[in-house]
Parts: sequence; structure tokens; C-alpha cells
Amino acid sequence: MKKFNILSALFLLSISILAQEARPTKNVIVMIPDGTSIGVYSAARWFKFYNGEENKLNIDPYMSGTVTTFSSNAPIGDSAPTGSTYATGVLQQSGNIAIHPVPSENDLYPVDAKRAYQPAATILEASKILQKKAVGLVVTCEFPHATPADFSAHHYNRGNYKALAPQMAYQNLDVMFGGGNSILTDDIKQHFRNTGTTLIQDDKNALQNYNGSGKVWALFGESALPYDIDRNPDKFPSIAEMTGKALEILSKNDNGFFLMVEGSQVDWAAHANDPAAIIHEYLAFDEAVGKVMDFAKKDGNTAVVIMSDHGNSGFTIGSSRCPGYDKLPIQALFETVSNYKLSANGIEAMLMNTKPADMRAEFKKYTGIELSDEELETILSSKNYKESDYTKVGTSNNLAHNIVNILNSHTCFGFTTGGHTGEEVILSSYHPQGDVLKGHVMNTDVNAYLQKVSGLSTSLSELSDKLFAKHTDVFAGMKYSIDKTNTDFPVLKVKKGRKTLEIPAFSSVAKLNGKPFNIGSVAVYIDKNDTFYLPKDLAEKLE
Repeated sequence: MKKFNILSALFLLSISILAQEARPTKNVIVMIPDGTSIGVYSAARWFKFYNGEENKLNIDPYMSGTVTTFSSNAPIGDSAPTGSTYATGVLQQSGNIAIHPVPSENDLYPVDAKRAYQPAATILEASKILQKKAVGLVVTCEFPHATPADFSAHHYNRGNYKALAPQMAYQNLDVMFGGGNSILTDDIKQHFRNTGTTLIQDDKNALQNYNGSGKVWALFGESALPYDIDRNPDKFPSIAEMTGKALEILSKNDNGFFLMVEGSQVDWAAHANDPAAIIHEYLAFDEAVGKVMDFAKKDGNTAVVIMSDHGNSGFTIGSSRCPGYDKLPIQALFETVSNYKLSANGIEAMLMNTKPADMRAEFKKYTGIELSDEELETILSSKNYKESDYTKVGTSNNLAHNIVNILNSHTCFGFTTGGHTGEEVILSSYHPQGDVLKGHVMNTDVNAYLQKVSGLSTSLSELSDKLFAKHTDVFAGMKYSIDKTNTDFPVLKVKKGRKTLEIPAFSSVAKLNGKPFNIGSVAVYIDKNDTFYLPKDLAEKLE
């Protein structure tokens, strides 16, 4: 009965959203401040005010509602299923990247068992394939991380970069700006050469001065970019700078463009319970919002939707650790955090190269805090390693975690967890004709709006069936086999008469009798059911 009531409510809400008019625009931009809870907006606003700026954010005029964001079988989701739902309209389970989930006894919404593991076409793919638009991604994490992968790749496991990274490369994105140089493979680099894609690595000047008309990837750092508070502006571009360059490049396409911009590391800073890093990450993202909104209003044919994919950490201004915090002046609440010049990770890196005798002076230099004997001992006795799982930085007994605890003990910011939270997130929307997404919506409704404002003539569900049919159906009646010599990248081989078709997993380039050609989409292999998912019309190549 409870599930029936939930489904009924979701259905009625979807009807109301679909009733909202959304005239198509030439360009569509999605912006996601990952893991941004409402407390982040408040803290960023007061931080600006305390530091002599107007307590307004670029996003303020466009706030239009809230979004309930969730997984197919849980009210609290991670970035993989929640971002994937924005991209595809399909609710998914934790860890899923743009793929239909396996049914669960806890499903909150009907799950089609027949579609389990089938890749779900994304709004980016539809824009590129159906409308010949330019497409791009701008992030501050490594490029195959959950949210960028949500829009451009498919797999049941968000951590399988071997499957996700090549898909993103073989999507032939017009723009990919972010981190992850260490993830590039020789095959990916060769594909870039084959397609005339410019690859810029750790060269901010080259990105800023790029004025070509071809596809371009610009990656910085071995994995993710530094937190904005730690960023060397001479070496690393800001998210606003990357966004501005992406708009410049993508807008050259006469058919328009689709762009997704993610403020990736608001989420990471929240996992670490690092308030200074959270505030600076969000303000950097808000600067990118300003770039986008200036472009959209001047262009007159661009729609923008902005919302987080989930909350994180229960971040608040005020903590039970500070008796009477509700009566404290703004100076007491924001002076200390304003003195923090590095994130906890940045301080950790600095202290790792500091002699114990100099630690007090160095710590004070970057935080304004005079370490007590007890605090110094905590630092000296910490496990001097970097937590490999960014979601556990705020709870592991690593040096960065202990630094965070010291920093937070001098503030009145509160955290309930080092993980994701289930509250609604703020929705912001802009449409040149006023057809904004508004009110309270579900994450599925965001995708429905994106499909409408993109003017798609084919639904994403229909496109999924065209692009991602099972190989057993596509090549029914023919001889086929899966070569698993390379277990990471199996190859589907199909023979008919004198023709042989070879399709590598996670690639868009196949070979017909040894001659390469573009199949029009990425081929996705799922080991769980030993199945290739690929374009339905590939069988015609063997006729």
C-alpha cells in the first residue's frame, strides 16, 4: 500500500511537470554543484559578506524550486545513479552509470527486469547523434568520475575506469576539460590522433589560447584538479575559466550545443568535513554560473538548469560544540574560516615537508591558529598517509582528518556525517522565453524537462533501443563469438559469408573485413550477462 501511494504521487507529479511548457532552445546547459546542501549556499553568502563583498550569489536570481534526488531503491543516492537519472531519466542503483538497474525488493519505482543492464541513452548522446550538436563536459574531478561519466558512458560499476574512460574518448566529445592525465591510455591517445582531437595536458596557457574549431580535451593533474583554495592559478585553470573557453568553442556549432558543468569537489570537501574548502569550491562554481548566465542572456537561445545531485555531510552554520552559537556575531562565525588559506589536504601536504620544530609556525601561517600542545601531538601521532577513498577522508584516522578536526574545533560549523544526505536540493533554471523548470520536482522530471527543452523528436527510451540492442538480437541467425583474450576489452566477432565484423568493447570504431568504421555509438559490454549492447542497424553491414 505504501509503495502504491508513492508511485501514485510520483505519477501525479510527473503529469504536472510535463504540463509545464518548455519551448526548445538551440543550446542547453546543465550545471551540477556536486554534493551541495542548502547550508553551503548560506555559508558562501555570509562568507562573502564578512569579507567585504555583497552577500549575493550569481545563482540567486534563478532559483526556481527544489529537487528530490534518489536511487531506484533508496532515498539517498550517490553521484552515479542520481546524475545518471538527470542524464537519462532512468532511476538507477548505487554505483550505476547510465544503465538500467537490476530489480530490487526495495525498489521505490517500477523497474523493468527485461531491460536490466541495458545502457540508457543520455541527453548528451541524443544531442550529438540526433541533432548533430556540439557536446562538452567541464569538471574539476578526473574525467571518468561519476558525474561526467553519467552523461557520456555506461556501466553498472562507477569505479571501472577501464570501461568508462574509453567510452568517453570514443564518444568524440567536442570538449572535455577536467583532470585525469594518468587515466589516458595509448589507445585513447591514438584515437585522438585518428580523429584530429587536440589533447592539451597540464598547459593552462595552451587552453586559454586555443582558437581552433576541432575537438579538444584539456586535462590537468594526474587525477583531479586541486581544490580551488589550494589551486595555483598560474598552473591550473579555474572552473569558470574552463567553462568560458568551453562556451567559446561549443558555440561555433551552427546546430547548437549541450554542455554539462560540474563543480565536482564541493562534494569531496563535504565528505572531508572541510568548511573552508566547501565554501571556496562553491564560490568557484558560482563564478562559473555567472559566466554561463552572462552567455545565456546575451545569446537569447540557451536554456540552463542547475541543481546538485544530492546533499552531503549535513553541513550547518552552528554546532552543539559552540554553546550560544545562535547569539554569536558574524565575526565569531566567519573570521576564523576566513583565515584558512589552504584546505586540510593542502595543509597536510605542507606539513609532510615540515620539520616537527617548525610545525606550529607553519600551521599558524596558513590558518591563523596557534596549535596547543595536545593539537600538535595529535598531528605528530597521525598516520601519515593520504586516504585513498575520498568519501572517507572525514572519518579515517589520517593526517588530513585530524587537521580537519583541529580546524573545526576553532569554528562553529557542524556536520552530521562524512557521507551523503537525503534532503532536497535547490533547483535553479533559466529559459529565454521564461519556460523555466519550477516548483518541487523529482530527478526524473529534470530529465523530462531537458528532453523537452532540447526539442528531441525521439525519446531517450526509444534511442536506447536503437543504440543499445543486445548482440544476440542484432545478429540473430548469424555466427558470432566473443573473444576474451583481453578480459578488459572483449571483441565481438560476427561472420556472414565472406564478411567479418569485429566490434571491440567500449569503442565506437569497429572493423569490417579489417577496415575500420564508426558504428555511430559506443559498444558496451556487460560481463554480468556476457552481452554486447550496440546499434540495432549494425546487421546491415553484413548484408
